[in-house]
Amino acid sequence: MREERRSPNLLLSVIVPAYNEAATVEAALRRIRAIALRLEIIAVNDASTDGTREILDGLAKTGLVDRVIHHEQNRGKGAAIRSGITAAGGDAVVVQDADLEYDPADLPSLLLPIRARQADAVYGSRFQGGPHRVLYFWHYVGNRFLTLLSNMFTNLNLTDLETCYKLIRTDLLKQLPLSSNRFGFEVEITARLAQARARIWEIPISYSGRTYAEGKKITWRDGCAALFHILRYNLFVPRNVNAWRLPAK
Repeated sequence: MREERRSPNLLLSVIVPAYNEAATVEAALRRIRAIALRLEIIAVNDASTDGTREILDGLAKTGLVDRVIHHEQNRGKGAAIRSGITAAGGDAVVVQDADLEYDPADLPSLLLPIRARQADAVYGSRFQGGPHRVLYFWHYVGNRFLTLLSNMFTNLNLTDLETCYKLIRTDLLKQLPLSSNRFGFEVEITARLAQARARIWEIPISYSGRTYAEGKKITWRDGCAALFHILRYNLFVPRNVNAWRLPAK
């Protein structure tokens, strides 16, 4: 690959949605800041009641966080991410959960295809051979089923629809019509990227999932809702799709 086609100094906006993550949010933010990338860290407190708000405000004063956004009412993870996207000023955007399930050390590898101008979005796949904690069988089955169903509509061959790590060019991301407030965001963003003709790559990542005793929040209800969202966001394409669709390549 020729060097002049690379973009070595990209600024990565990392959005950290947090709802009652007082136990882990500071450690997560310190791990993000430690990686060797130019970063803009935007934390979005979704009306936490456990002290997360105060922790984030304190970390912002030290410079560990570049910006803190507070939702006065709990609006859901998707709404928190959309608030972060609006505020993002980097060249690319990624979401980092505040619960330490995903390792920020994987982010430099995810940025490579965008830095080389080969991709518009890069998904970090937990099912392509990276090290991972062994946990729930039915979560695995549910994720694979939802990924298969989404692929049938989008004509993509993704292996991990529900991954948190979706690193996307900011200019494209800000144009996509996103409306999901909860965990339907993962389905919606994938549908919109497919409709935009985005070039999507997948790269293996590590994963250390939490148990419910450790604070995991996704339940079977979210899986059922994802089925509805797959139909909703793939069958009903916005009328202005040509305004944000990329040229065919």
